[in-house]
Amino acid sequence: MESKKEFFLECYKLGIIKFGRFTLKSGIESPFYVDLRPLASDPKILKNLANYLLEMLPLDNFDLICGVPYAALPMATAMSLESYIPLIIKRKEAKEYGTKKMIEGIYQKGQNCLLVEDVITSGKSLIETIAEVEQEDLKVADIVVVLDREQGGKQLLESRGFRVHTLFNISEVCTILQEEGELSNEEVKRIQDFLQGNHIQFEEKKRLSYQEKFENAQHSVSKKLLEIALAKESNLIASADVTTTQELLELAEKVGPHIIALKTHIDIISDFDYQNTIVPLKELASKYKFLLMEDRKFADIGNTQELQFTSGVFKITDWADFVTSQVIGGFESLDCFTNVGVVAIIGMSSKGTLTTNSYREEALKIALSHPNVIGGVSQNALPEEVLLFTPGVNLADSGDGKGQQYNTPEHVFKTLHTDFIIVGRGIYKSENPGEAASNYKNKGWNAYLASL
Repeated sequence: MESKKEFFLECYKLGIIKFGRFTLKSGIESPFYVDLRPLASDPKILKNLANYLLEMLPLDNFDLICGVPYAALPMATAMSLESYIPLIIKRKEAKEYGTKKMIEGIYQKGQNCLLVEDVITSGKSLIETIAEVEQEDLKVADIVVVLDREQGGKQLLESRGFRVHTLFNISEVCTILQEEGELSNEEVKRIQDFLQGNHIQFEEKKRLSYQEKFENAQHSVSKKLLEIALAKESNLIASADVTTTQELLELAEKVGPHIIALKTHIDIISDFDYQNTIVPLKELASKYKFLLMEDRKFADIGNTQELQFTSGVFKITDWADFVTSQVIGGFESLDCFTNVGVVAIIGMSSKGTLTTNSYREEALKIALSHPNVIGGVSQNALPEEVLLFTPGVNLADSGDGKGQQYNTPEHVFKTLHTDFIIVGRGIYKSENPGEAASNYKNKGWNAYLASL
C-alpha cells in the first residue's frame, strides 16, 4: 500500500472534508465538515482503508466486528472480509416486527466485539452503541476510528477503560493539507482555535446516590436495604451456596459484619430444620444487621407460588426479607409476595438463555409497575426506579486478557450503575471468608463512590 499520507490524499480527493463555515447538529459553527461516506463508493480505497485499520489492531483479541450505523457499516464489512473476523450489524432502531432485534448476525454471549466508527466527536454515539451491544451480553474493549475530530470523544472513552485506535486526527490532516498547499496558515490557525475552544462534553444522566434512592424509595425493604448500606458503607450481598446448616451459620457469622444481605438457597440445605437452621440464622441477621434474601426464583402461576412461599417445611414467608422471582407468570403471579420485597429476574447470563431483548423489555415493564418489586437481577443497566442486583462479581475475574475488565466491582458500578453486588465463590470458597467479605465490601463501596 501507499504511505499513510498518500492514502489520505487519495481519500481527500473524494471530498470527505470540506473547509469553510458549517453549522453542526449541535448548533456549533465549525470551520470544517467531515463526511466519510463517499469512501464506500471507491472499492480500492475501501479495501485499503480496511487494511490500514486492521494493521493498528491486535486481531487475536476479537471474535466479532460491528460498525456504528450508518457510515461505518461498509468499513466494518470490508474489515470483516479482509480479516475473516465475523461481522454483526447493529440497527439504528429495533424492528417493529418479527424478532425486534437490535443486533443482527451470528454470535455467542460473552464474545469480544470490535466497534468501528468513521468519525468521533463527543463520543455520544459510541457510548450508546456500546450499551446496546453489551445489552446482548457481548463485550467491548476496543474501538477503531478513521478520524478523530479532537473534541473530547476519544478522551471520554479512554477514561472509561476503552482502547480507542484512530487512523487520523484533524490536526494531522490539517498538517498534511497545509504541506500540500490545500490549506493556508490562516485556515489552519482558525481550525486550531476552534478545537481549543470547542471540546464537547457528553453529559450522561448522573446516577442517584444511595441517600437519594433512600429518600425516593416506596417499599419498606428498599428503604431498609439502602439504610443498611449507608450505615455499614457496604453494598455487598454474600451468596451462601452451602449445603449444611453448620456451613450456613458459620459463613453468616464470618461475613455478617461486612454484608447488607445474605443470599440463601434454602432448599439445598441437606439437614434443614426450622428451629436449628432458621432461628439461629435470624439471630445472626439481627446481631450483624443484615437482611435475608432467599434466592428461590419462583416461576409458576400465582397460586402455586403462594403455596411455595407460605407452606411446606421452609415457610419462606416467615423469615425472608426479600426473594427472587421470575416474571414469566405475568404481573399477577407476584401478588402473593405481600410481606417481602421481590427482586425480579430480568435477564440471565447463561449460555442459550431465552431471556432475549424482547423478553427483558416485557419483564422490565412488570418490574417497574408491580408494587412488590424492589429491583431486578440483570447483567445490564436498569432504570433508576428499580434497584439493580448484579451477580457473578469476582475480584479474581480481573479480565479476559483482552483489555477490558468484566464482573469486577469497578466494571459493574461504572458501566452498569449497579446498586448491589452479589458475590458467591469469591467469598464462601476462600480460605478466610470473613477477610474476603471485608475486601469485597471495601472494593464495592469504593467502586460505588467512584461512579457518582
